[in-house]
This record gives sequence, C-alpha cells and structure tokens, in this order.
Amino acid sequence: MISSPLKRPYTSVINWGTILGVLGAFTFFIGLALLLPIVIAFIYDEDAWKGFAISAGIAMFAGGVLYSAFGQKGEVQLRDGFILVTVTWIFLSSFGALPYYLEGTLPTYTDAFFETISGLTTTGATILGGTTFEGIQNPDIDQMPKSILFWRSLTHWLGGMGFIVLSIAILPLLGTGGMQLFSAESSLSGSDKITPRFQETAKYLWFFYLGLTVLHYFTLWVHPSMDWFDALNHAFSTLATGGFSTHNDSVGGFGSVYIDVVITLFMFLAGVNFVLYFRLIRGEHKMVFNNPELKFYTLFTLLFIALISATLWLQSGYNIGDALRYGSFQTLAILTTTGYGTDDYMLWAPLPLVLLAVLFFTGACTGSTSGGIKMVRWLIIVRDIFLELKQRVHPNAVLPLRIGELIIKPAQVRTILAFLLFYIFIFLAGSAVMAMFGFDLVSSFGASIACLGNIGPAFGAFGPVENYAEVPVVGKWILSFMMLLGRLELFTVLILFTRVFWKK
Repeated sequence: MISSPLKRPYTSVINWGTILGVLGAFTFFIGLALLLPIVIAFIYDEDAWKGFAISAGIAMFAGGVLYSAFGQKGEVQLRDGFILVTVTWIFLSSFGALPYYLEGTLPTYTDAFFETISGLTTTGATILGGTTFEGIQNPDIDQMPKSILFWRSLTHWLGGMGFIVLSIAILPLLGTGGMQLFSAESSLSGSDKITPRFQETAKYLWFFYLGLTVLHYFTLWVHPSMDWFDALNHAFSTLATGGFSTHNDSVGGFGSVYIDVVITLFMFLAGVNFVLYFRLIRGEHKMVFNNPELKFYTLFTLLFIALISATLWLQSGYNIGDALRYGSFQTLAILTTTGYGTDDYMLWAPLPLVLLAVLFFTGACTGSTSGGIKMVRWLIIVRDIFLELKQRVHPNAVLPLRIGELIIKPAQVRTILAFLLFYIFIFLAGSAVMAMFGFDLVSSFGASIACLGNIGPAFGAFGPVENYAEVPVVGKWILSFMMLLGRLELFTVLILFTRVFWKK
C-alpha cells in the first residue's frame, strides 16, 4: 500500500558537518578577497590597509578552522542546500563588514553590515553621506578612502556572479531536488538547458562575466572624464547590476553623454540571461535570438524608454536629446535593478514617475545578475491572462500555455503566482515597518520595494540623491533581511521558517 504524500516521513537528515565545512571554504574565500583592497591602499598610500589585513586574517582563520574541522564529509543534500545558501550570504556579509568598522569608516557595525549586504546582494542602497537616526554624520562617498570604495564595488561584482554560481554550480550538487529551489525559473527553460557539466558551465559563465567587465572597463577608461580607478569600479558595479559609484552624484557626476550611453548599453547586457551568452559562443544564434524572455525583455525595455522619454519631453520640459538620454538611462537603471542615477527623478512630472514606479516591480532576465521579479515570470503571467480570456470564450478547448516551444504546466504557473503573492506581502510588510518608524507613505513604499527588489535608490526620503542613513537600527536590519530575501528568490530563505523543513 502506498502511503499518502502528506504522511510520508521526510528521511533526509541535515548534514551539519558538511554545511559547516563548505561554509568554512566560503569564509576563507571572502578572506582572500579582503586582501585585494590592500593593493589599492598601497597605491594611494592609505592607512586603511591595516583594517583590511586584520579583517582578512579573521575571515581566513575562521574559515580555515571550520573547513579543517569539518571539511565536506558528504554530498550536499536538499535541506543542507537551503541552509547553506542562506547562511553563506549572511556569513560573507558579516565578515565583509569588518573593514568599515575596524577602520572607523562607519561608526556602527549595523551600518557596516548594511553597506556590505547591500553590496553583495547588488542592491546599491547606501548609508554614506547622511546623518544617522542617532545623529551621527556618516562620511560622504567622495571622502572615503579609495580602498574602501574599491571594496564596495568588489562586493557588487562578487555578489553579482555569486548568484549565478550558487544556482548553477553549487545547488546542482543537491541532486535533482536542488534545482527545485528555482523551479519558477529554471524549469521554465527546459529547451534552454546548459551542458550537464555544471562546473564546466560555471567556468564559461565566469569567463563571459569577466570578459564583459574588462570590455566595459576599457570603454569607460578611454573617456577623459574617468580615470582607471573610476572605470574599474563602475565596470564592477554595472555588470553586477549593483549601482555603487565612486562619487556622491553617481554617474551623473561625470557629466558625459558618452559615459551615460556606454553604461546604459552595458546595463542592458548585464540584464540578459548569462546562459544565452554561453549558447552564443557555442554558435547557437537562432536559439539565442528566438528566446522568448530575451525578446520580451528587449521589447519591454524599448517601450518604457519611449514612454518615459516622451513624457520627460512633453511634461518635464526636457529637450528631445536630454529626454532620451535621461529616460533611457533611468529606465535601464531601475529595470535591471542597477540603481545608478544621472538625474534627480524626484523632480520629474508625475506621469514619468508613475512609469518609473512600474519598473520597480519588474527586473531583467532570469539567470542575469539582476534582482527583482524577472521578465520570465511576467511573460508567463501575461500569457496566462490572455489564455484565460480565450478559455472563457471556448470553455471546452484544451489550450496549453506555451513559452516558445515549451509548454508551461499548471503547477509551474501556481509556483509563480505563489512567488508574486509572497513578494507583494513582503513588500507591504516592509512598507508597514518603515511607516511605523515615521516615514511617509511614498518613502515607506519606496524603501521596501527598492530593498526587496535589490534596486537601491527609491522615492521620497530615499530618492536618488538621498540615502538610508536616517533609518533606525532595527529598520536597517529589517531592510538588510529584505535585500537577502530578494537576492535569494524568497523561497530559499522563507522555507527555513517553516515547521515542515525542520521535521525529520
């Protein structure tokens, strides 16, 4: 007799030894990464190298002890993966925050952690340049040591590719159950599967990620408004769709049409599924350019560039050239969740602001470094709505939901709807928390969706020329948690708070 699925015991045992061993390896890695800013500190003759050296030593020692004590004593199983992924991001943020605090760059560990997890999750929300809730004045971005600025951008770059590696290279170690963590994304692209050798694929993806970063670096460095340091930091931030800049005025501080156009282009490229780049170099051009999500992403981008640019021209008094320049840049900055700024959009007319607000709930392609809800989910929801209308006219017809040649099963649609429901609920809960701290409605909504969607700048008190410094300590930890939720696709983290997960 076959037992009911609801009564069947879950026999998997959490392998804490393997979890701690792998966690130690990641911690040691972040220690190695902390050594890189020391080179920048020596180049610019900064004392900040001491803080990085101490931080690197602490992280490498802790990681080495964990790995030596536990190693990887077995294959990572399904429940191990949920715990490992979440705890890894928390550990990396915790150790990555040490240089800010040890060097006295930021007065509290809360601010240091907020800045670090904002970097690693590629959110780009900053507390620099503002006065904290306790009345402490944080330093401006332009006043920060170069090595600290480099570390901010490097956390973006590592975190941006880290998301792809976690979903493609690490989680497949869980077996077939591991990919269920991202079933709302990966299972929808059955016709777009990559090579079965996940480690080999990850190397290709890293190669392409690095290649695009180097290419973007040189396209920025050739312009006289950027030196090598600014070009390197913005290349890191752009390809990671992060948004940290080396200046208070973000990209707008360079005042260059060329820089705006180049970064706009590379923001779009960073929002493309990196698996498609892998297929492109394999010569599968037809499959790439016929990809439904890529086509939807491209058309959606062009539509909103046209709409926002037109409204800036007609309502906000911009000439056609400036309207297109600022409209296209800000469209890509929010759509791809990069969060750069070249203009204070809080001064725009209401209609372009409403259009911009819509983009806060989008995100670029699945498999990119972008955060947010992602294009493929919206594509399926739109197709499902039209299919439902057609089904009402022909109630007896069998109408499968197709994305390209792939048939989307009802269970997959339910998964996406559940994701959207959780996403809206968490957004509203975050908004309520911010309102509880005394922020107005627009600011509360803006901060919540900007952190959950890994965008960074928002509206009201958290607009493109503002920061998050004035948020109380508890609020900063809540927003940090929302950044983590958004970056790890909600379910990966939320499942840890369910009873069924911890049952044997």
